[in-house]
Amino acid sequence: MFPDQSRKTQTTRYDVAEHLRSQEEMAAYLEACLEEAGDDAAFIAKALGDIARAKGMAQVTRDAG
Repeated sequence: MFPDQSRKTQTTRYDVAEHLRSQEEMAAYLEACLEEAGDDAAFIAKALGDIARAKGMAQVTRDAG
């Protein structure tokens, strides 16, 4: 057994919606998802959900000043 094998890697959850701040970023994200998705409607639906959440977060930020 290797000495470091007993340690577990700590990870954090990544939410793309937290990183989509502008209309341009959202459009680029959607375009990339459409290219990647092919015929996968669930993939496209998830991307649209990410963008909707990002727009909601952006509105909260604007309202907070």
